[in-house]
Amino acid sequence: MAITLVNPSGLPEIGAYQQVSVATGSKLVFVAGQVAWDAEGHTVGEGDLAAQVEQCYVNIGTALAAVGGTFADLAKLTVYVVDWEPGKMPLFLEGVSRAAARLGGTPVPPGTLVGVAALDIPEHLVEIEAVAVLDA
Repeated sequence: MAITLVNPSGLPEIGAYQQVSVATGSKLVFVAGQVAWDAEGHTVGEGDLAAQVEQCYVNIGTALAAVGGTFADLAKLTVYVVDWEPGKMPLFLEGVSRAAARLGGTPVPPGTLVGVAALDIPEHLVEIEAVAVLDA
């Protein structure tokens, strides 16, 4: 199976990995976990869970668009939230709502939310990874 790695413009170049992996055939798309970085690698919404969730979704939308996909193509999301507790759900949903308004649709694939102790840097409160399926 052929795999194409893509590092779309509009997302920071990490160096250790590419942002998107596309497998041909059934055209599975695996988007690396997205944090609240803008295209220059600056954290958006430091200390603001809703703003960071919004930026994560915007980054996923950028990654999908770079390979011909949209949120309608998402098959699965996995969300990691630092120090998760149920009281954070309204902020999380606010971020999803704001992203949906910006992107023109609500991403509603199956998902998993996992509470974690920490992420890559202390400023990041959430990380979201995605799997999409596109028509071959």
